[in-house]
Amino acid sequence: MSTVLMSIQIIISIALILTVILQQRKSSRASGIFGGGTTADYGGKKGREAFLIKLTAIVAILFMLSSLLLSLIK
Repeated sequence: MSTVLMSIQIIISIALILTVILQQRKSSRASGIFGGGTTADYGGKKGREAFLIKLTAIVAILFMLSSLLLSLIK
């Protein structure tokens, strides 16, 4: 059972990494690395960006739940 959960955990973690990497930042300066936003960041998200943000949130929640479940089983 724990082997199956660890395999699921690995798949979810890879999916989380990919969804974060696929998101595009509009800030190309070094301040974007530390959370400094530009005026372009204040607009609404559309299309692919909105989908990736929602998908990242869902995968992050799945990652947290699977981590919690895995820690309770072990």
